[in-house]
Amino acid sequence: MNRDEKLIQIAAEFGFNPDEEIRIGGKYTPILVDGNSAYIAGQIPRIGEVVHFVGVVGESVSLDEGRRAAGVSALRALSLIRKRCGTLDVIATVPRMTVYVRSAPGFTMQSEVADGASDVLYAVLGDAGVHTRTSVGVLQLPKGASVEADFIFGLKQGNADI
Repeated sequence: MNRDEKLIQIAAEFGFNPDEEIRIGGKYTPILVDGNSAYIAGQIPRIGEVVHFVGVVGESVSLDEGRRAAGVSALRALSLIRKRCGTLDVIATVPRMTVYVRSAPGFTMQSEVADGASDVLYAVLGDAGVHTRTSVGVLQLPKGASVEADFIFGLKQGNADI
């Protein structure tokens, strides 16, 4: 099974359609390709028109739900690459991911929440999904989302003009 097929299969498990329009809420682009790097703007767990997993992880959102929210954010990022480049086969590396977790006071499992996004990257990209990451707790996120994640993807040589 190739990466694009894996994306479709895993996205279905999350109830996410990787071909849906990725809506943005401002004057920016959700993906910017610069040389052999693709920068993905922060992705919240929006599926269609609905932001899922709204609330505070450690209060109204469980750890498992936070992990799923992070997974949806990663699926959205991968979908943006696939739409822009035509295939996920252009991805060589994932140098960086940052996961912001809307956290309850005393909640210290931001890294475990971020594992939800890491799991998706590894499942879809295999060894190319190995990445560095930072996970931080924050007070608020757009639309009340429990998680937001941004990404940097390294593209294979020769794909800079995509």
